[in-house]
Amino acid sequence: MAALPVAARAVDAVKVYGTGLVEVRALDSVDLDLERGAFTAVMGPSGSGKSTLVHCLAGLDTLTSGRIELGGQDLSGLSETQLTVLRRDHVGFVFQSFNLIPTLDALENIRLPSDLAGRRLDPAWLDAVVDAVGLRDRLRHRPAELSGGQQQRVAIARSLVGRPDIVFADEPTGNLDSRSAGEILEFLRRAVDDFDQTVVMVTHDPGAAAHSDRVVFLADGRLADEMQAPTTERVLERLKRLGT
Repeated sequence: MAALPVAARAVDAVKVYGTGLVEVRALDSVDLDLERGAFTAVMGPSGSGKSTLVHCLAGLDTLTSGRIELGGQDLSGLSETQLTVLRRDHVGFVFQSFNLIPTLDALENIRLPSDLAGRRLDPAWLDAVVDAVGLRDRLRHRPAELSGGQQQRVAIARSLVGRPDIVFADEPTGNLDSRSAGEILEFLRRAVDDFDQTVVMVTHDPGAAAHSDRVVFLADGRLADEMQAPTTERVLERLKRLGT
């Protein structure tokens, strides 16, 4: 089977915080290809570099050395303005904190990035995303009137409605109960299978990682292992072997 095209790539990625005695090497020569149209989970113990890696891949943080490519474009050569445009037009974000605007209703929050960019949304696609996340009857509710799971679904709809090349999710179920978390994970899975989306998710939960196509494991800022077609049991066993 031919390899899938690459949506994002890290090449000899190094990220260092601080200097001298307080220097922390968050990423230590990481090489990673993220395939387009796939669901990849990134796992590792606290301090392993998983969130740093994802933030650098998404253009939210810069490397100390090495290279990040997003959609075939080298991020190191871009100005801050160009990075902002790239993130706006090609990247979706879902974080543990929902980051919704409390004075806007659900629909306004979903539309906000496109409205700020002056882009007209495809009404049919907007309807498809709203229906897929099950928010049709909650669109005129503000965040305070929504459950945590519903707020995260608004955040996911917001990340998808602009048709990004890749969606990064950093612990997207961390603030949710098990039922809401399961619904979010099922939708991320559907986003890949039904919408041909590319999803990269940081998680500490083996059950969440089992929804992905591939798990990459980090330890001490380095790639320690990876697994295709993960199950909860296999991920747990691998984490034990890695001492996490």
